[in-house]
Amino acid sequence: MAPEAQSGLRVLPSAHQIRLPTERFIRAEPLDEEHVPMDVVFVGGGPAGLAGAIELARLVREDNEAGGGIGDVEIGVLEKAGELGEHNLSGAVVDPRAFRELFPDLSDSDFPFRGPVTKESVYLLTEGRSIRIPTPPTMANRGSYIASICEIVRWLGERAESAGVNLFTGFPVDSLLVDGDAVVGVRTTPSGLDRDGNAAPGALPATDVAARVTVLSEGTRGALAIAYRQWQHIHAPNPQIYALGVKEVWETKVSLDRVIHSLGWPLPRDAFGGSFCYPLAPDLIAIGLVVGLDYRSTAFDPHVALQRMKLHPLFRPYLEGGHLVEWGAKTIPEGGFHALPERWHGDGLLIAGDTAGLVEVASLKGIHYAMQSGMYAARTIFRALKAGDVGAAALAGYDDMIRGGYIYHDLRERRNMRLAFKAGFFVGGAKAALMTLTRGAIPGAKIDSEKDAAEPKLAGDPAPFSPDGELTFSKVDAVFKSGNQTRDDIPSHLMVGEDIPPEVADMYAAMCPAGVFEREGDRLVVNAPNCIDCKATDVLGPRWSPREGGSGPRYRTM
Repeated sequence: MAPEAQSGLRVLPSAHQIRLPTERFIRAEPLDEEHVPMDVVFVGGGPAGLAGAIELARLVREDNEAGGGIGDVEIGVLEKAGELGEHNLSGAVVDPRAFRELFPDLSDSDFPFRGPVTKESVYLLTEGRSIRIPTPPTMANRGSYIASICEIVRWLGERAESAGVNLFTGFPVDSLLVDGDAVVGVRTTPSGLDRDGNAAPGALPATDVAARVTVLSEGTRGALAIAYRQWQHIHAPNPQIYALGVKEVWETKVSLDRVIHSLGWPLPRDAFGGSFCYPLAPDLIAIGLVVGLDYRSTAFDPHVALQRMKLHPLFRPYLEGGHLVEWGAKTIPEGGFHALPERWHGDGLLIAGDTAGLVEVASLKGIHYAMQSGMYAARTIFRALKAGDVGAAALAGYDDMIRGGYIYHDLRERRNMRLAFKAGFFVGGAKAALMTLTRGAIPGAKIDSEKDAAEPKLAGDPAPFSPDGELTFSKVDAVFKSGNQTRDDIPSHLMVGEDIPPEVADMYAAMCPAGVFEREGDRLVVNAPNCIDCKATDVLGPRWSPREGGSGPRYRTM
């Protein structure tokens, strides 16, 4: 059942979103006298940061073994989750090429994959039917592997640690420390503060970490990278746009033998996205829904849409009799080629992975691009350290590596496929097919887009929904299944605009999959501890900022 529109009232999300306070994330302050000295720091312990750290450690070791004389290089990875993998979520059908390049002495069977993709099906859904359609060439997954990104990250972490990389989990980075235009280190977020920001018993202050080079591998919608680009006036042809993915892992009694993707219902026709379902084990499946955040109704609820989708005849037989193991959500950068920034480097800084916008939506892939960009960052940094120069000019070769490799080639070839759907599902599908046949040449001109918050939405009332507690669940139940154990009295990390009108409060409440926002009367209520750091609010509403280490979800099998 679709949401109902209200008398043509239109909501512009950007009109109620505060400016990102760049000064909050970029600090021209000296390092603390008790700072931790590092040579290179990767901010974020996901595939990009860990692959980069592993590759850099290898290059340093080989140079020293060959008598190259680079000496000791202290490499650190700062990760906001309490343990590696706890904040990582992805559909995780993985192209193995970056693994093969990073670990040439291993075979595919050695990598942390659940199994190869041997069968796959794509369906067009209506509310009660599923119509199998030919698999679009861009979505073909033969040669790829099914995996859990949590397991990938933990596996990479073990190899980073064995290579001598310093892993600091539970250390979110609050801000970049700069001297002129140069990034000289980072400052972590303090912990143990009460709701008013005062130090409670056992509180720990922020820690300054010095670094000759800082790599921002924060994942999707990285606050530091967004602030850095604003500060340095780094632009892109189009703004980045995002999708929100909501995912569940189920223990089942019925086995699934293939990867399934679907288009159409339960998404409205003016929304871009689709669903996925794939086997992790004979008795374990992952199921999820992805929707572009430029959807047109304030009443559309991604979490509820996934709950309804599970009742569809295509999916229900696999779930009945099983039980929900885990739930989560995250945003995905979808802008593609035309949203890539002018540069990913600066004086003492590089940007990698999802933070850099390196996701190819047509093939639903990003993990191998993230890892590859991390390796490119490592090779660039190694050369800069050898030359004794980590300035912007010395690090500019990183951009050349990205633009000269398969990441840039793939994104360029499919440069307009996501943007074509701005014209609607059927028109977009026709254009995407033509782009596939011509490798992006026709239509080849850039399709312009606005940021998601600049796309107006039509106010509406959500369709009634009552979870049954067996196949469908409330947002409260879902947050519990994310493992979220954030303190109730933690300071709010969300920056909310003033005087939020009721229809905008309704939009936030529907949009957020974790029930962070509620409307009480005409007032917006914010339940910040519920947040699972999906960053959807940062795209369309209240700004997100780092909070104390270990807060948020604790994913294990995502």
